[in-house]
Amino acid sequence: MKVSKLLAAAAFATGLVSGAAHAAGTCPNNGVVRFGVEPYESAQRMLPVYTDLAKLIGDKLGCTVQLYVATSYNAEIEAMRNNKLEIGEFGPLGYVLAHQVAHADAVATFAGDDGKPATYYASIVTWPGSGIKTVADTNGRSFAYADPASTSGHLFPAYGLRKNGVDPDKGVKAIYAGSHTASFEALRNHKVDAGELNSEEIASAKLHNEFDPSAYVTLWQSDPIPLDPLAVRGDLPADFKARLASVLGSLDLHQLPEADQKFLAANENPELRTVPQTDAAYNQIRDLVSTLHIDLAKL
Repeated sequence: MKVSKLLAAAAFATGLVSGAAHAAGTCPNNGVVRFGVEPYESAQRMLPVYTDLAKLIGDKLGCTVQLYVATSYNAEIEAMRNNKLEIGEFGPLGYVLAHQVAHADAVATFAGDDGKPATYYASIVTWPGSGIKTVADTNGRSFAYADPASTSGHLFPAYGLRKNGVDPDKGVKAIYAGSHTASFEALRNHKVDAGELNSEEIASAKLHNEFDPSAYVTLWQSDPIPLDPLAVRGDLPADFKARLASVLGSLDLHQLPEADQKFLAANENPELRTVPQTDAAYNQIRDLVSTLHIDLAKL
């Protein structure tokens, strides 16, 4: 990983959110807990929702929580690697890298309707009239990925292509749109012949009345993928880390404003609560990394 390049890119949309007054010695970093979020949606949509979520965490924790919406997946990882974050919400692939290089430890995630950690799926889609009928037909055609470090926006679609005989790097004319929303817009406006589209982006587009199922043809769909973990930096003091894990794994998101609830229900968590999660839940991601011979440090 080219640290200097990533650090140069690590500009953030930022907001300071005050939680309950902290007791002396109970919060690190002079009472400020820094919470990083990857840009899985546009910052304009995410910032008000995660500002409220940061305040909720701060109120439960008794610390001031400062929010950073990262400009890229790697920018968030680099921020935790350089001890600029105590909490991070990472995509599953980003988390595997963050665990490897930034000592991130998954402690919580969003709940499914069974009270267990929720899942989502990745897919490869095209549009009617593109001339593409099967995954194999994407060979030589333009293809939109979200971000090189995205699980459902790169890793799983690449896996789906390879399983169907298409080289995910050289077999398609790869375009990295920068986010799931940008990838969706490229498909929606027929700027690419095919691309990734995950279930969370579909739900978000439906929420904004921007998704017409008849306008897309699904060529491949993944098995269930664990949702984004809420991870804490592994070198935090043990007692604070345990308290932080307890708070993050038991949030009732119904306490957020209604607009926030709608956003999170569409993008992350229909049940609007969090549950504990473990690092082992992401071992299947590590298996895919191995299958695709991906060097995480070069993403």
